[in-house]
Amino acid sequence: MRILSWLILLVCVVNQITLSQTRYELNNGWVCSPIGSVKATGEKISAPSYSIKGWMPATVPGTVLTTLLNNKKVPDPFYGLNNEKIPDIYKTGRDHYTYWFVKEFTEKAPGNDQVWLQFRGVNYSCDVFLNGKQLNSARHYGMFLRQSYNITKLLNGNGPNRLAVIVYPIDPVGNPNGGQGGDGTIARNVSHQYVAGWDWIQPMRDRNTGIWDKVYIERTGGVNIKNPHVVTLVPGVRNVEGPQAPAQIMASAELENPTTSKKEGVLQYQIDGQVVKQTVSIEPGSVKEVTLPMYQLSNPKLWWPNGYGPQNLYTLRFQFLEAGQTVTDEETITTGVREIQASWNTNTRSKQIAVNGQKIFIKGGNWIISDAMLRFTDQRYDAEVRYHRDMNLNLIRVWGGALIERPEFFNACDKYGMLVMQDFGMSGDCNGRWVDPMKSEDQWTRRKYPDDHTLFLQSVADQVKLVRNHPSLAIWCGGNEITPPEDILRPMKDSILPALDGTRWFVDYSNSDEMSLNTLGGNGDGPYGIQDPVTFWEHRTFPFNSEVGSVGVGDYESLKRFMPAENMQVPQYPSNKVDPVWDYHKYIGYDQYIDPYGPAKDVADFAKKAQLVNYDQYRALAEGFSNHMWDWYTGFIIWKTQNPWTALRGQMYDYYLDPNACLFGLRNGSEPVHVMCNPMDGMVTIVNNSFSEQRNLMLTVHFYELNGKDSFVTQVFTYIEPTSVKRILSVKDLAGKLAKDKGAFLSLQLLNEKKQVVSDNCYWLPDAGGHYSGLQSMASAALKVKASQTGKGKIAVTLTNAVNDPVAFFNRVTLLDAKTKTRVLPVFYSDNYFSVLPGAEKTITIEYENSNPLLIQVEGWNVAAQYIVPGP
Repeated sequence: MRILSWLILLVCVVNQITLSQTRYELNNGWVCSPIGSVKATGEKISAPSYSIKGWMPATVPGTVLTTLLNNKKVPDPFYGLNNEKIPDIYKTGRDHYTYWFVKEFTEKAPGNDQVWLQFRGVNYSCDVFLNGKQLNSARHYGMFLRQSYNITKLLNGNGPNRLAVIVYPIDPVGNPNGGQGGDGTIARNVSHQYVAGWDWIQPMRDRNTGIWDKVYIERTGGVNIKNPHVVTLVPGVRNVEGPQAPAQIMASAELENPTTSKKEGVLQYQIDGQVVKQTVSIEPGSVKEVTLPMYQLSNPKLWWPNGYGPQNLYTLRFQFLEAGQTVTDEETITTGVREIQASWNTNTRSKQIAVNGQKIFIKGGNWIISDAMLRFTDQRYDAEVRYHRDMNLNLIRVWGGALIERPEFFNACDKYGMLVMQDFGMSGDCNGRWVDPMKSEDQWTRRKYPDDHTLFLQSVADQVKLVRNHPSLAIWCGGNEITPPEDILRPMKDSILPALDGTRWFVDYSNSDEMSLNTLGGNGDGPYGIQDPVTFWEHRTFPFNSEVGSVGVGDYESLKRFMPAENMQVPQYPSNKVDPVWDYHKYIGYDQYIDPYGPAKDVADFAKKAQLVNYDQYRALAEGFSNHMWDWYTGFIIWKTQNPWTALRGQMYDYYLDPNACLFGLRNGSEPVHVMCNPMDGMVTIVNNSFSEQRNLMLTVHFYELNGKDSFVTQVFTYIEPTSVKRILSVKDLAGKLAKDKGAFLSLQLLNEKKQVVSDNCYWLPDAGGHYSGLQSMASAALKVKASQTGKGKIAVTLTNAVNDPVAFFNRVTLLDAKTKTRVLPVFYSDNYFSVLPGAEKTITIEYENSNPLLIQVEGWNVAAQYIVPGP
């Protein structure tokens, strides 16, 4: 039957007459000029005869500030105090950053073809002209509202076409007075809020004015397919492996007929070798939504979140066949077959997320935006989301003061199995939740932001259509720490989302009692400062905490990328005195947690010791929450895991995509199957986040003294049920005895039946006074290192420690460009900031994209730097 169905499909395809349907970006060759330098009208500027000689090359997609930076008109705002050298729009006035953008392109409309000009995002308002004619009848407003124009009749039959767009900034632009979102008035616009400044970023001087998202030309036939929609239903509780019961596929699309004649034909899509079709007719000059018959997909390959199963994806090709033969348009959707469920856990009193009927313990990270100046690329999205996958997280929350993320972000989340909680554009800071002396208007006024509620709702509907097909999208959230105004919330919740999606849980706001019942008082999320690791284990916080986290300073190489040498000054504690550049880049203090390793001698030493604190902080966070999985908590979301700017807090990797020890501490603590030790009572505990019971696991427990002496504790077979926590034994008394004088190392390992390491966890314990005195006088270890190329873009680094040497502690493997000795970025390490026990061997795999000669650097706390050329 499958062979026959493929033959039928092949015959259908051969018999179709396909028009020259094309879609391409207008992403180069743009020029621009400030409005003050141009006196002509849009009709004149868009005429090909109008001279644009001397206009500045423009970056599109991009912002005015990006264009100025690329033309060396302003310094890099991410370096030092350079941002202070760039005029702020609040002081210059809006005209300073109001620009004309012009692009010439060649395009014709042969026969009955239709040609469309599409803007995926302009900030904030604009007028659009083509070949001497204005396309929009009224000025377009809204950062997130897409635009589409049928330009068929305006195209030049001979010669190039000229597109001219004047882009106006938001109004009001907001006073960047140091408050969260400045004086708050930026929220009167339907735009992003962080560009007026926050406690983790300085203001973007142009407020990201520009044609910031993609611009397309699309050519279709007489019917245009718009906003195809795919819903997958996966009833019951599913297992990852084995045959699957059927899943249901529901699909629809909008069909637009811009012509003057009625169009009849077939809307169809193809999936898994099958064709699902629906006969339809569309009246002239109309748009019609068409629902196709439900399709039952046999034995579907399901999509699962990271750590639970594979991320299987299906490609659906939608086509409209006019008169059943001529393909007038085609749209391709990539989606996954899965179903998201949300239920109330009466034990934790918080929401519990399930995928395909299986409950998921949420381990998430808060995401602002990939780049503060909106310089998005597929490659950067892929790298950042992959880092989140590598941290063993399974959810990314997109914070409400930024934007509804781009399809390219969701593509990466689909690929790497990251569920997404997507906020809409509200924040408690700007939208009036709290009394704030930095705000220019009172809470009652701010509670009504934005000014144009209709535009906000239009933008919501449009953006939902843009991203709703992605299997990674799991939760809609009304806003960050506040609901939208009631006349926005009710239509969103009761009308727009049910009609345009209807498959995902909607929570009114990010720390709502509906998500996480707040019985502790306060705001319902946080805290945001550094904490004693014991706190994560022993102090009960909010049951599904949407924001909890703290520090994130990178190492010395990271600091050098954006900090002038004269500002390399060690932050002081307890005076909390910091250098102005550290303060400008939003440094958050490490307080008393550096000194136990010895006072920092210089910034390089401070950054080195900060990595120890970073690792310990985020490993403890993941372990502490996991220790109370389903008992106290249904999940946690770290504030925050990435930075769109060169800030000195809340990041697992820096803006330049260089990971720090936060990433690897979190990676270790969030392992799907993990062995750990409670620092309070010394209880060795196993956590199993998988759907399968883990049997015949060998648990080994060793202490190592600072000289390398092994104090064996136990070796025992154990097992653990699915999605559960199991306590094994306490080592508190022995730990206190062995660590009393100089500290000690505690090594915990889980091995499977093949003697392969499932989990490897090494703690460094302080002495009786809470100091790491032994580390400060630790003898060196002479690691033997071998590196070999195992494939294209893959290197294996094997490190061996001698039996009689001490623990080779806290080693970082780094991939360098052999010529410049600078770090290759981004690079993906299977582990880092790791220790190698006496007599042990460890292999680290490295994946990268770089064709230059490479060099491996290995350096640790008590391991001298080595440089190794990878062998064959």
